[in-house]
Parts: sequence; C-alpha cells; structure tokens
Amino acid sequence: MSVTLHAVLYSLQEEQSRLKTRLQELQQQKRDRTAAGFPRDKIPFPVPEVALVFQGHTHWGKQVPKTQVSNLKICCPLPGGSALITFEDPKVAERLLQQKEHKIDIEDCRLRVQIQPLELPMVTNIQVSSQPDSHRVLVSGFPADLKLSEEELLDKLEIFFGKTKNGGGDVETRELLQGTVMLGFVDEEVAQHLCQIGQFIVPLGRQQVPLRVSPYVSGEIQNAEIKFKQASHSVLVTNIPDILDTQELHDILEIHFQKPTRGGGEVEALAVVPSGQQGLAVFTSESS
Repeated sequence: MSVTLHAVLYSLQEEQSRLKTRLQELQQQKRDRTAAGFPRDKIPFPVPEVALVFQGHTHWGKQVPKTQVSNLKICCPLPGGSALITFEDPKVAERLLQQKEHKIDIEDCRLRVQIQPLELPMVTNIQVSSQPDSHRVLVSGFPADLKLSEEELLDKLEIFFGKTKNGGGDVETRELLQGTVMLGFVDEEVAQHLCQIGQFIVPLGRQQVPLRVSPYVSGEIQNAEIKFKQASHSVLVTNIPDILDTQELHDILEIHFQKPTRGGGEVEALAVVPSGQQGLAVFTSESS
C-alpha cells in the first residue's frame, strides 16, 4: 500500500513539474509576440521628434500633465493690399486696435487704412486613426550634426539593415521623413525582428550612431477642431491703395506706427503684401 501511494505521489509531482514547464513556455511565447508585434494600444506613434516642454498643474490632489511642442508653427494667409506689423510691446497692438482707422500723411495725399486684429488658427483637438504596417519600421535618433546627404543616409541605412548578420533583410522601400527614416522590407518577419531588438549602433560616416527601430504606423486625420486666437503682438493693416512701391510703403508704415504720438511703439517686424498678391505669415512659439 505504501509503495502504491509513493508511486501516485511521484506521478503527481512529475505532472506538476511538466505543467509548470509548459506554463513558463507559454508565458515566454507571449512575451516574444508582444515584443515583436507590439500590442495595438502600445504602438509608439511615429510623430516627428521635437523638443517638448512639460507644464503641469494640480487638481484634486493629482497632477495633470500637459505637453507643448516648443517649435510649433502656425501659418496665416495675408490678403493683397495689407501689411502685418508686429510690435515688441503687446500693449502697442492693443492700443492701436482701439482706433479702427488710421490716417497716414505722405507727400501729396493722405492714406486711410484700416487696423484689425490678426486671428491665428489653432488646432485644439485632433483625432487620428492609425494602422500598423507589418513590413515597415521607423528608424530614429539621428544626431543634428550628421553631415550626410539624404541619398547617402538612405544608402547607408539600406546597406546596414539589409544584412542578415544585423538582423535585417531585403529592403523594398525607403523614405526620409521629418527627423526619421522609414524602411520597408520584403519579409515582414524582418521588420518584426528589428523592432524586437530595438537598439542598434550604426556606422554613419565617421560616427557610430545609436539608433532606435520601432514599428511604423500610418495615420489619417479623422477630425480636427480649430479655434482662432488673436495674436497679442501683431496687427493687420488693410485697405492699402496701390500707389507706392513695396519698399516705400514699408518705410512709411514703419515710421508712422513707431511714433508714440500716433499710439505706436517699437516695431519688431513688418511685412507688406502688394495689391493683387497674397502672403503667408508663419508664427512660431515664443520659446523657440
């Protein structure tokens, strides 16, 4: 009887050991698939690499993060027969806007121009649908002082990631994006394997550069909310007649709107758009 119990106990211990081993194998397989494919909710979206500034505030005892892109650019169209004037002191712009019409005396006539605020389009909310591409990867981490042309950089990356000893394979497509490079491979297993490795030291010119390989995700903007915000330092001068050349008009406007007696102040920038033409003003954030 004791021999039988001993045999049963031994059999149970053996089965327990086998199940434990199988569980460990399944857990490892799950980790491998996760590292290779990246679950959909954890895919790093390939946005341009820019400097970010963290600003937070406390609400109900919890810190709510807010990120701002420090080199944000906003484009604003300017109509013909107008001028964009930016002042060092925002109070000057505010003061000038209180008087909608301004009279500017020149040699033989008087110009009557209109002053209006400049409304900048700002994206406040954006929805993007994303889809991972199993054949493509995103290569990032390039130094700013890299002295290679676009073609040279793409050639060196294709050669490096085309070698099986580096974990790569046949490169089908390649493209230089903003601060990153997209590489497409014939075999999707190559792309997944490179993402699983993640970090590479790649010879680029005379440098050994640490680069990061991550999944490539394509996206489309589904919805965007845009609000208009008044530029605090700038005003738009409109209704300018076509009677002077651009340089003369530039000088006359600058002199007029710099005089404190006319409500003006120090002009930081001034751009004139002649009649019959269109202009584009590009604003960057103050921190850039």
